[in-house]
Amino acid sequence: MKNFTSFADAGDYKALLQQALEIKANPYGYQHIGRNKTVGLIFFNPSLRTRLSSVKAAYNLGAQAWVLNAGTDSWTLETADGAVMDGSTQEHIKEAIAVMSQYCDVLGVRTFPTLTDREADYGEVFFNKILSYATVPVISLESATLHPLQSFADLLTVAETKRAERMKVVLTWAPHVRALPQCVPNSFCDWFTDIDWVDLVITHPEGYELDPKFTRGARIEYDQQKALEGADYVQAKNWSSYYDYGQVLSTDPGWMLTPAHMALTNDARFLHCLPVRRNVEVSDAVLDSPNSLIIQEAGNRTFAMQTVLHELLKKGI
Repeated sequence: MKNFTSFADAGDYKALLQQALEIKANPYGYQHIGRNKTVGLIFFNPSLRTRLSSVKAAYNLGAQAWVLNAGTDSWTLETADGAVMDGSTQEHIKEAIAVMSQYCDVLGVRTFPTLTDREADYGEVFFNKILSYATVPVISLESATLHPLQSFADLLTVAETKRAERMKVVLTWAPHVRALPQCVPNSFCDWFTDIDWVDLVITHPEGYELDPKFTRGARIEYDQQKALEGADYVQAKNWSSYYDYGQVLSTDPGWMLTPAHMALTNDARFLHCLPVRRNVEVSDAVLDSPNSLIIQEAGNRTFAMQTVLHELLKKGI
């Protein structure tokens, strides 16, 4: 593993998953990996779970961590190539990322999409600039199109709670009050379409189809109730349109997940990446039910990050 930006970087996912389970069982047993190492974390957008779990993961491995909020903790960064910097930006990202690389052994970076320029977002133009300027391994803490650490934590949560050898997993669109990116659903599909013991079904209103390169092989179902029948796991998440890029095409409250929806399933466990708009995306009764795994799932963000850091820092040990 050179960087961690998508499922493809996981390599042998079964080996990586097994490593995560072992690390979770003994979280302080690998501190020799991080000794005298520093993990850098730069955020271009807000974060709660990603920030805190990443710091905790570094500490669990015996490493130190620093966190920088771009533009508030630092100079305002210019990102355009060839920019004449006679405006409000004081430092170019080219120098900034190269300098940050001097201060850490691994660099975690969180960026968001514009939701206006699909070509730039799906070309990961901004994130790829960071990859090119960094001189240390880079971990995606979320990019314009993917959130691999969240999906790794989702997989870990399903793997440690599954009740049969084969699982039906449903990703359902949920309503929201604003346009959200496709990063989390893209990444969820990127991971779960390639898990050989998962049957993935994606359900959403027409017009919310995701990029086919991420949904490869998954069943797409526009009837939410039909999709939920017999499900073992249900992951709810809102996203804006991919084809009518960044647009909100529906706010149908009937798609909010309720106990009536969950009654159609095989006593399914419930997943959500958080934060969640209660009683908009998902009802209180589902979020607070015994089948809700949202806190365990959030806790597994630490062990997903710790496993990735273990893989990137163990070289030369």
